[in-house]
Amino acid sequence: MLPLVRLLQLASPALPVGAYTYSQGLEWAVESGAVRDEAGAGRWIGDLLEWSLARFEAPLLAELMRAWDEGDGDDASVAALNADFLASRETDELRAETVQMGYSLVRLLADLDAFAGLAGWRARLLALDEAAFPAAWAAAAAAWAIPVDMALPAYLWAWLENQVMAAVKAVPLGQSAGQRLLSTLGARLPALAALGARLPADQWSNFTPGLALASSRHETQYTRLFRS
Repeated sequence: MLPLVRLLQLASPALPVGAYTYSQGLEWAVESGAVRDEAGAGRWIGDLLEWSLARFEAPLLAELMRAWDEGDGDDASVAALNADFLASRETDELRAETVQMGYSLVRLLADLDAFAGLAGWRARLLALDEAAFPAAWAAAAAAWAIPVDMALPAYLWAWLENQVMAAVKAVPLGQSAGQRLLSTLGARLPALAALGARLPADQWSNFTPGLALASSRHETQYTRLFRS
């Protein structure tokens, strides 16, 4: 059961990486009127799950876990995948978000006895230049022997939970509405995680121009609760 316990720790909103300070463009979507209510928030978040997370971030995370699990011999693949993810961030805000969260997670893992005590893992992680959040998260999941088919839905759930809580604050929505969104969108996660686990690299795609525009416009939004 220990890998499950470690997975719950990684997916917990208590993980001190600052995820709660980001909305990934959702705050601007609310400001612009594109998202006005529970239904609109569900469409926005669900589309990002379907067309970005499941088709790019999830398969990249799975491949990162496999590369970390191969040992020192595949650290070049880890670095290349990390660079690919950084290059996929289309705005300053989105890139700064993943770099800040990755930095915070690396520092946390380096200090945790449960991670730092594993032979070689701390040094490998610290050697990764400008770690994106998925790269650091995948390192922990691989080091703690969490199976990919468990890690992917947990990673998607953590992202979903953060987006729903951002909607609860920004729209705003009530707590019951937030739970309805988590229930409805959460039911899609097993299929989306399975898609991400099997999607070949030549079919990865994060073509979500609405997200890029929302994030770009959020950078100059006059009043903001969130950093992205």
